[in-house]
Amino acid sequence: MGKAATQLAVSQPAISQAISDLEHVLGVRLLDRSRHGVEPTPYGSAFLKWSAVIFDNLKQGVEEIDYLADPTAGEVRVGTIEIMIAGLVPHIISRLSRQYPRLTFTVNQAATRAMLLRDLRERSVDFIFSRIVMPNTEGDLDVEFLYEDPLVAVVGASSKWLRRRKIDAAELIDEPWCLPPFDWYAEAAGSVIPEAFRARGLAVPRHTVKSNSGNLFFSLVATGQFISALPASIIRLNGKRLGIKGLPFEFPIRPDPICIATLRGRSINPASQLFIECARELSKPFAKGATVR
Repeated sequence: MGKAATQLAVSQPAISQAISDLEHVLGVRLLDRSRHGVEPTPYGSAFLKWSAVIFDNLKQGVEEIDYLADPTAGEVRVGTIEIMIAGLVPHIISRLSRQYPRLTFTVNQAATRAMLLRDLRERSVDFIFSRIVMPNTEGDLDVEFLYEDPLVAVVGASSKWLRRRKIDAAELIDEPWCLPPFDWYAEAAGSVIPEAFRARGLAVPRHTVKSNSGNLFFSLVATGQFISALPASIIRLNGKRLGIKGLPFEFPIRPDPICIATLRGRSINPASQLFIECARELSKPFAKGATVR
């Protein structure tokens, strides 16, 4: 209670009185008080949840007023994963920054699908732009499919494997691979690397390096020593800059769809709408299978 008073720059008795007044109006106890501290009751948790919606709508209203006063300004808050940050996200930001130099961007990088959804539902981000399929078990999401992004076996530009026109999966089993944990891929709607090898009656390649860091993979693969599996969009957009190339070896698994997910019934501020429209535009060549320049 003391910390709340300090944050709001009011006295502690004023905080206690405000909560007491709320409890009197609602007819329920919002907080459980004990010598260990203060915790919200189930009623308090429900009140917090819907209060967040109210203040979020108020913030959205203020942002829309600011946009009407200056259509070239505003903040975009997007939730995504690291591998997307190495792909299309910076290209979208670069284009929008040239067109609207007063826009600001907050990119929240989540490690898992659950964290992406948490950030969206807690309104820490305005929308999700990600390669991970969004489950809609609660019925509170609107999900827009943009394109499919298959996984590609990649090596460094100096790798011995690039001298080969055709490669059999069996030849890659004993090579040093750097990959995410296999159970991490199980979250991504079928993009399970072990299945690519088991489908051909082969053993699963051994993890030499296990991590969920795309940046680590880029650095290791660029040495020419390691093999990894990365989205095809990254190779097409940034392969030359990263010093990595795809191998003529296809994973026989369903590509992951790239999606935009928003909260159903929640208005998108004009700045975020600009980002989404730009994402749609830059995604078109991927959906058609063309090369993006």
